[in-house]
Amino acid sequence: MDIKKLLEGVKAGAISVEEAETKLKMKPFDDLRYAIIDHHRQIRSGCPEVIYCAGKTVAQVEGIIRNMLENDSDILATRASEEIAQAVLALHPEAEWNPSARTIVIRRRSAAQAGEGRILVITAGTSDMPVADEAVVTAEFLGNKVERLCDVGVAGLHRLLSKLERIASANVIIVIAGMEGALASVVGGLTDKPVIAVPTSVGYGASFGGVAALLSMLNSCANSVAVVNIDNGFGAACIASSINRINR
Repeated sequence: MDIKKLLEGVKAGAISVEEAETKLKMKPFDDLRYAIIDHHRQIRSGCPEVIYCAGKTVAQVEGIIRNMLENDSDILATRASEEIAQAVLALHPEAEWNPSARTIVIRRRSAAQAGEGRILVITAGTSDMPVADEAVVTAEFLGNKVERLCDVGVAGLHRLLSKLERIASANVIIVIAGMEGALASVVGGLTDKPVIAVPTSVGYGASFGGVAALLSMLNSCANSVAVVNIDNGFGAACIASSINRINR
């Protein structure tokens, strides 16, 4: 429920006080038995209920989306398979399916701008781009201005150093890297802006599915580097949006 929109409707005379009262009395969640949909999460945290599709059946995702559509919610679904995406597109043809990010977005209204600042998403290599895509889709869904800087890892440091002006102008930086994850420390040493590091599962055997990058980022000696879980572009974008919203 968009409470601001509801109150504006009352002020404009488009919605009666009694109708608004009825809407506000609705419980802030719906129990579907297999999922409890939190319709007031946007009001509390600035980020609406998001559907994590992995582990859910197609029917469960469809049921959740139907409920959220009935409540006029903007919808973001993450880690969606092709099968789930096609089912959602059949249900709502205007849905935006991003196969690289594995996200589905349904926009019912324009997202409120999270902040004046810009989030910069940096990837060490092209192989890290699916995680970056998830971060970009999420950050844009939350109303942020987002830019990308791709394939500037430490194997060719001059590529990153040629982009210092873009790094300096960002409000928040998300650094996404696999292998040994060194890029986050390098970027952290070049900027006074908060850096959110995302280790990816990209790399050869000794990278241990992203654990090596995770440990490198956790042990960064650069200031202002925070770390999220392996391949968690979604979480990084949510944190970046929260930071950006502070300066709104």
